[in-house]
Amino acid sequence: MTSDTTGLPVLVIGAGPIGLAAAAHLLERGLEPLVLEAGPSAATAVRGWSHVRLFSPWAEVVDPAAEKLLAPTGWTRPDATAYPTGGDWAAHYLQPLADALGARVRYDARVTGVARAGRDRIVDADREQQPFTVHVEHADGTEERLLARAVVDASGTWSTPGPLGADGLPALGERAAADRVTYRVPDLRDPAVRARHAGKRTAVVGTGASAFTALAALADLAEQAPGTHAVWVLRRGLTGSTYGGGTADQLPARGALGLAAEQAVDDGHATALTGFRTAAVERAADGKLVLVAEDGTRTEELDEVVVLTGLRPDLSFLTELRLALDDRLQAPVALAPLIDPNQHSCGTVYPHGANELSHPEQDAYLVGMKSYGRAPTFLALTGYEQARSVAAALAGDHEAAARVELTLPETGVCGGAGLYDAPAEEQGDGGCCGAPAAPQPITLGTPAAGGSCSPGGC
Repeated sequence: MTSDTTGLPVLVIGAGPIGLAAAAHLLERGLEPLVLEAGPSAATAVRGWSHVRLFSPWAEVVDPAAEKLLAPTGWTRPDATAYPTGGDWAAHYLQPLADALGARVRYDARVTGVARAGRDRIVDADREQQPFTVHVEHADGTEERLLARAVVDASGTWSTPGPLGADGLPALGERAAADRVTYRVPDLRDPAVRARHAGKRTAVVGTGASAFTALAALADLAEQAPGTHAVWVLRRGLTGSTYGGGTADQLPARGALGLAAEQAVDDGHATALTGFRTAAVERAADGKLVLVAEDGTRTEELDEVVVLTGLRPDLSFLTELRLALDDRLQAPVALAPLIDPNQHSCGTVYPHGANELSHPEQDAYLVGMKSYGRAPTFLALTGYEQARSVAAALAGDHEAAARVELTLPETGVCGGAGLYDAPAEEQGDGGCCGAPAAPQPITLGTPAAGGSCSPGGC
């Protein structure tokens, strides 16, 4: 029997930047969205890194359809050239956008499962004619079953940070050391957090923008609190591209962030520990931690460990959907080759939309950071283009869905991921990404400027 999905909403999971943009684009297309947010307010994940400054200016983190929706409310875009923090983004754009969507956004509603009505993932019969069933758990413990004509998962990856272990698993002893291990960029404005790091030795594990942010912030703290030092733990060697594109980056704040991390090392506020692949965490007699590498190398005693090894998607509530995901990145198979950090050298991603994001399960899409799986190069601009294209596809405008309406800035970084086990001197910087006009310098400070591609999708 065929079920009629007429009148059912398009269910959007997550009231973050891309989920809210998707809702705005769906409304623009005459489709009714219903946004479910696990947290108590819009942009719960973004608020989790509210102290971090984005490396994209306001001009690049406001979605056009969202701005149209906000205009009648009296909202005005902040200075297009300014760089917001995550807190600014949430307070001055994302929450107002959610407020404009009104009852279409529901909070404290965690999605625990998505399927087809009456069909587990095995059953073929009339599958595409059935609505989606979405199981929701509310903050008070009650459960609800909703029906939807389509599902757009924009839940991101913030809730599932990568572990300390170099093999992708938690290092031995990592869970037991939870009192001294964190997976977020420390907010040194918080007196309690500041006290944990001031005058202390902190390991920063990771090589992305989040690690750069932490290194720069700890270097600032070292200027004020003698004895503060960062041990930067890298699984590979230092190369010319380790710190990003510098002045060749078309996002000036992103380039400046890498330069600030490099300065932290040059000034002696951070020591780079290269070729270190963590296998275990041991507790010293005084309660401090020691990291042990796969080859038996040991760090000196550490007061704190900040693990910034990337994020990964939570796919646990999508197991009854037929998703085609790359076996490495856990991204849609058509998108994965475009964003694979093992292959790509210049940081730019070919603009993509519904075609690359589609799955065998018709009308089910992963968008935003969730669509990138474990790849670290996501930008808000990319997600907004995804939202526009997916909304067009769901509205039946396949020509608009296939149209490219985005040009992404280059990082100025070449050479891909490098040879995994080669010494630093053998990890070449690769060819050339071209030479964009030199960006104007910006001032780095606290809150840490530059943000992170991974947490904020900036």
